[in-house]
Amino acid sequence: MNKRFVTTAVCLAFLALPITSHAGDTRIGGGATYWTSIDDLNEDGESFDNDGYSLLASYQYWESLFGLELDCEFLPDRFGENAIAPQAWLLFGEMIYAGAGIGTTNTDGDWADEPFYALRAGLNLKILPHMYADISANYRFNDVADFEDQDLDIDTDTIFLGVALRISL
Repeated sequence: MNKRFVTTAVCLAFLALPITSHAGDTRIGGGATYWTSIDDLNEDGESFDNDGYSLLASYQYWESLFGLELDCEFLPDRFGENAIAPQAWLLFGEMIYAGAGIGTTNTDGDWADEPFYALRAGLNLKILPHMYADISANYRFNDVADFEDQDLDIDTDTIFLGVALRISL
């Protein structure tokens, strides 16, 4: 898969939102995550932070037991560089749910050559009549960081622990 395919798929999903938003439960919101890489990322004398945080804007659409989630995540200081990661998720469940996702990363203006894939387990809690708290754990794989001005590609399999608040429209 290439980055154009992923970008096109995410854009088409956003265009489909007005059509599908009338049938099920539409939620918008935002959140934050803590992430840590699986492997120690100190390579050839180079030292990188193995953890950090991210902020995200999120859209969810739920129809019965199935959900679609579209996120745009901002990762400041991801392995020494700022990154934005648009992503799409297919979810299954209700209060307890699981899902699989795909996304790509733009690091300091450069798109990744390949998408990342992710698995998620989460807890969707209704805290007010139209407000939900989402607590989740994600495992991202096939994400490779290609650092500018360095001849270095690092496998960056990562675990994300996050929380998001969403309002049902």
